[in-house]
Amino acid sequence: MSQNNDKTINNIRINKEPAAKENDPNQTNDPQVLKTLDTYCNEQLEWMILSNAKQPDQIKKVKIRPVLLKETLYFQAESFRGTQVFHNNMTKQELLNQCLEWLPSMLKQVEINHQDAQVTMLFTKKGKATIKVKKKQTNEMVTIADHNRTKKYLLEEGTKIPFMQDLGIMTAEGKVVKAKYDKFRQMNRFLEFIEDVLPVLEGKDNIRILDFGCGKSYLTFAMYYYLHEKLGRNVTITGLDLKAEVIENCQSLADRYGYESLNFLQGDIANYYGDTKVDMVVTLHACDTATDFALHRAVTWGAKVILSVPCCQHEINGQLTADKLDEEDSVRPFLKHGIMKERMAALMTDSLRAELLECFGYKVQILEFIDMSHTPKNLLIRAVKSGNSGKSKEKIKEYREVVNRLSLNPMLAALLLEDEEGAGIVNR
Repeated sequence: MSQNNDKTINNIRINKEPAAKENDPNQTNDPQVLKTLDTYCNEQLEWMILSNAKQPDQIKKVKIRPVLLKETLYFQAESFRGTQVFHNNMTKQELLNQCLEWLPSMLKQVEINHQDAQVTMLFTKKGKATIKVKKKQTNEMVTIADHNRTKKYLLEEGTKIPFMQDLGIMTAEGKVVKAKYDKFRQMNRFLEFIEDVLPVLEGKDNIRILDFGCGKSYLTFAMYYYLHEKLGRNVTITGLDLKAEVIENCQSLADRYGYESLNFLQGDIANYYGDTKVDMVVTLHACDTATDFALHRAVTWGAKVILSVPCCQHEINGQLTADKLDEEDSVRPFLKHGIMKERMAALMTDSLRAELLECFGYKVQILEFIDMSHTPKNLLIRAVKSGNSGKSKEKIKEYREVVNRLSLNPMLAALLLEDEEGAGIVNR
C-alpha cells in the first residue's frame, strides 16, 4: 500500500485510536475491513453496494459509484430509507468515515465490483467480518462518468452482450437499438428487483431459478448473464413455455453461448413437477390463472423469492357481481360500469394473491415494473420468505372472511387451501 493510502487509514483512526470499543458489535475497527475499503474505493471502482439492513426503519441499502466533479474524484452515495432516496457526494476520506457508521450498525453486507476484483464482505451478529476477494482477469479500464451522466444500468450500454445482439436489442457494437430501448430499460428494471433480494439467497452454493411462461426469454437470459456471467454466482435456471418453436430457439441460443446451467423446456405450468426444491420462481405475464399455478408451485417448494407480473386477470371479473352482494356493500358502486369493474377486478385479483402469500409466511410488495405509459400490465408482485415463517391461521381466517363475503372463489386459494379444514372455499 502506498504512503498516501497509509495516511488515509490513519486518518480514520484504525492505527491511532479505535472508532469503537473492541467488543462493540455495532461498529467495526477491524483493520482488514478498512484496508479492503481503502484499497477498492478509487478510480477503478465500478460500484459498491451496502445492504442487509439490521432494522427496517433504518437505511436499507446504499449504492456507491465514483463521479467526477470539476475533474475531482468524488463518490456518490445513493441511500434508501423506506420510500425515500437520498444522494450525497463525498470525498474518499468522507466515504470511509461514513462506512464506519454504516457497518455493521445499520448494514451487514458489502458487495464491491472493481476493475481488478469482486469483493463480498459479510458481518455476523457480533460484528465479525468475513471478506472474500475474487480477482478479475481483465484489461478493460473503468471510465468514470461525469456527474450529469445518463443512468448507469446493470446491463450496460456499450458492452457487447451476445444474447442482447441476437435478440435484436443491441447492435454489433453494443449500442441499444432505439426501437428496443423500452425493452432494455425493462430488463434492467427487472434485474434491480433481483439485486435487492440477493442477500436473502446469500450462502447458497447454487441458486435454483424457474421461469414459468418464459416466452422469448429476454429476461431469462438477462438473469443468467447478470447472476452468472457478471456476478459470478452459481445458478441453474430453467425456462418453461408452451411454444415448442420458441423453446427450441432459446435452447439453441443458450447452447451457442455456452450457458451450461440455462435450459429450456416445453410444458404447461399446471403440469410441471420437475423439481422438489426451488430458490426463486419467476412468472411474467402468465395469462389469468396460469399465474396462480406458478405461485402455488412456488409456495409448495418453499421458494425464498417470488417475482410475478400477472396478466389477463379475468377470473375475479367473472365472479364479481352485484347480485351476490348485500345492498349496503361498499363494493357495489364500483361494479356499475364494465370498464371500471374490469380494472377493479384485476387489482382485487393481485391484492388477494398478495394477501394469500402473506398467509403463507411471505413478505409481499406490489411494485411498478415499468411506466404505465408503456403497458398497463405493469405491476410486479415481489414476495420474500420471512425467515422460518409458516402458515398463519389468523391471516388465513381473515382472508376467508373477505373472499366469502364477496362470494369469490380464487384459483390460488383453491390450490393452497384445498386441504384446510373448513376453508370456506368452493371445491373445484
